[in-house]
Amino acid sequence: MRESRDLISREVLPEDEAAEESLRPKYLLEYIGQERIKENLSVYIEAAKQRREPVDHVLLSGPPGLGKTTLAHVIANELGVAIRVTSGPAIERAGDLVAILTNLEDRDVLFIDEIHRLSHQAEEALYPAMEDFTFDWVAGKGPAARTYRLKLPRFTLIAATTRSGLLTSPLRDRFGINLRLEFYTDDELFQVVTRSARILGISIDSEGAREIARRSRGTPRVANRLLRRVRDFAQVKKDGKITREVAREALAFLDIDDIGLDRLDRQILTALVEKYGGGPVGLTTLAACLGEDPGTIEDVYEPYLLQIGFLERTPRGRVVTRRAMEYMGYPPKREQGRLFEGI
Repeated sequence: MRESRDLISREVLPEDEAAEESLRPKYLLEYIGQERIKENLSVYIEAAKQRREPVDHVLLSGPPGLGKTTLAHVIANELGVAIRVTSGPAIERAGDLVAILTNLEDRDVLFIDEIHRLSHQAEEALYPAMEDFTFDWVAGKGPAARTYRLKLPRFTLIAATTRSGLLTSPLRDRFGINLRLEFYTDDELFQVVTRSARILGISIDSEGAREIARRSRGTPRVANRLLRRVRDFAQVKKDGKITREVAREALAFLDIDDIGLDRLDRQILTALVEKYGGGPVGLTTLAACLGEDPGTIEDVYEPYLLQIGFLERTPRGRVVTRRAMEYMGYPPKREQGRLFEGI
């Protein structure tokens, strides 16, 4: 059986790339969710088109899988310009920016994913490019070194980050448009699942789509991944159509429960309650107890547990909430010292 960790991960998996390309909306009207962001962007884009100027630089932040890369492509399509895609880790030195920036045309979009992982040297070189559309290039070393200033085309930098707190203030301040994507509602994810099923030619009824949507952890990428896995189950073990019962049976087979928790989610909550009295407990200690990497717990599992109110982060460590206790079937205890003393 497939690892449930891959199913609920918000990061892009190799199998996702081709599927996401076919499912990716092209324009704002096709883009589901993030209504406030779409409304604002439509104004900024139309104003820039009327003035025949590039849109201000855009910073997109939020958890993985919510559509930041898709939104960057949508902006480029709405502007009718080309988009050049790269990532922070791929730009190691200031010189790596030269070929990218000089190959842009007027009003093109440069998309940098994971910009919080940009090197300090490359970040410093990006400042004049963003402000003045120039690039200062130093050739040679020592007394023979000479500085050249390259004139760049007017472009729009769209940057995406899952950790906006790691951005330096000078970099953050150079973005004229700062947008944070929020987790999706079940109704919005229902629309995502329905649209994806139509594009992929998957037979699914509305109840089946809603069942997948409500277990998708508020994330379109997870919804599309679960849809494809439920399709496989329906094709092999059923008649090929996804109904509510087929979806429930398939997701149970994949170890995804009624609210989208997988096996490790439940192990995290169980360990917190049974071994640490509900917490607080440090991330490293919790990871060692479960035999998992701390980064996996922090980046893949904690965001959703925090979102649904099952987990709290405190200065002393992670604490399980009363809501999680009730869901897991543990009777709440006296709240003194540790959150649930005596468990």
